[in-house]
Amino acid sequence: MSDEPGTPADDFPHGAGNPARGALRAAGYTRLAQLTTLTAAEVLALHGVGPKAIGVLREALAAEGLAFAGE
Repeated sequence: MSDEPGTPADDFPHGAGNPARGALRAAGYTRLAQLTTLTAAEVLALHGVGPKAIGVLREALAAEGLAFAGE
């Protein structure tokens, strides 16, 4: 959860699913742009993140002109 009332805990797309979003937050990531320092394989290795979440995150990154590391 965020410290500020009304502020979302993260800016990950809801389509990634709650388990994936929770896994990313537990690993210390709260912003989509932070994922550019990780490869898709590193994100996929997090418990709760599956191939569908990777696809959703990849699309969200691309929409912002960003990508996973190495892509």
